[in-house]
Amino acid sequence: MSPTVSRLGGLGLVVTVGLMLAATPALAHHPFGGEIPNNAIQGFLSGLGHPVIGLDHLAFVITAGLLAAVMGGGLMIPVGFVLASMVGTVMHLMAIDLPATELVVSASVLLFGVLLAMKQPPKTPIVAGLASLAGLFHGYAYGEAVVGAGMDAILAYLAGFAIIQMVIAVGVYWIAKQLMGKTEGSRLNLRFAGFALAGIGAAFLSSVFLG
Repeated sequence: MSPTVSRLGGLGLVVTVGLMLAATPALAHHPFGGEIPNNAIQGFLSGLGHPVIGLDHLAFVITAGLLAAVMGGGLMIPVGFVLASMVGTVMHLMAIDLPATELVVSASVLLFGVLLAMKQPPKTPIVAGLASLAGLFHGYAYGEAVVGAGMDAILAYLAGFAIIQMVIAVGVYWIAKQLMGKTEGSRLNLRFAGFALAGIGAAFLSSVFLG
């Protein structure tokens, strides 16, 4: 793969994420338009959809996958995030309060974009710990969609969003690894993607403050 193709690939990633940010999802984080899932199938489909139509969550999962690709033992990062997000959802359902959820979710996208952009990010266990902390807040936000749902719908919801997040993160990880193995400038392209994702996080963060 030529450097030109690699640059185009990096540019494509930035443009794609930018378009996702520009799009306004009509369902606003709820695959069923705010309706509580009332069976396992609806719960599972809602779980699959929530991290995708919630662009702040999707941006974080993509960034976690990219970071995993550039760090040794990096899959600890998305795994820690996904497991913690399940815990965060349970915390919400147990009425355990996590303050400033939307603020922390948006800030986590900004932070992880910065980490990806760094020439030498912190050690993997530190980043994985930060991802797990972020996962609690992302999961807490996910929990709103199933407040009042039955146990079968809740369990299916947890399975759905855990699966889709891991599929996205591992897919991004694999693509980034392939690019990194074929071109010398691919790491630099990923750093540029980090700057772009940090900018997206900053946009999310400003929207929290500005309403």
